[in-house]
Amino acid sequence: MRVLVVEDERRLAAALQRGLETEGFAVDVAHDGLTGLNLAGRTPYDVIVLDIMLPGLNGYRVCSLLRAAGNDAGILMLTAKDGEWDEAEALDTGADDFLSKPFSYVVLVARLRALARRVGSRAPRVLVLGDLVVDSAARTCTRGGTPVRLTTREFAVLEHLALRAGEVVSKRELLSHIWDVGQDADPNVVEVHVSAVRRKIDTPFARAAVQTVRGAGYRLAADGG
Repeated sequence: MRVLVVEDERRLAAALQRGLETEGFAVDVAHDGLTGLNLAGRTPYDVIVLDIMLPGLNGYRVCSLLRAAGNDAGILMLTAKDGEWDEAEALDTGADDFLSKPFSYVVLVARLRALARRVGSRAPRVLVLGDLVVDSAARTCTRGGTPVRLTTREFAVLEHLALRAGEVVSKRELLSHIWDVGQDADPNVVEVHVSAVRRKIDTPFARAAVQTVRGAGYRLAADGG
């Protein structure tokens, strides 16, 4: 899942980025409203964590502009304020949920996952491709009932390929969806992770589900190959 955190408290933003990346999310960070608006306008985020009190454009304005532009990402607003009027204004401007600071990190993660599941037309939580099962909620993978241990990045790569099973997915798409905008990621890192996924879900089981389409990208066989 790709997340944008728009928060001007840099220590909080950095802590959220570290924590969410540990959970397996690809996370980008903006520290002001205009930067957040620009990032959200050119990157397809699943969910956006949006502080209300921001320099430049406040969170209410960012949210309303995103909705006016047809952006349907799930938006969870953060505010240091507390009160029903703030809740009402957040929801009226197009937010899907909100949390008041200070908040529980565990609750934040749970709400983000719930938000991603219910906003828009989301993919099923369990992807079954033949005897290959990818469980997005539990972050687990099995082949013929045998658990396959994957790193956080490897699982993210497999999950994205599974969501597009049977279709060619370019290196650029994988890079933009799974690695952070701020990282100086080499496209070759995608090849390394795809190869690792192949070694784990195919080689031990004498399968060839992960296919390289020369000059175009990668494809995961729709039947789990």
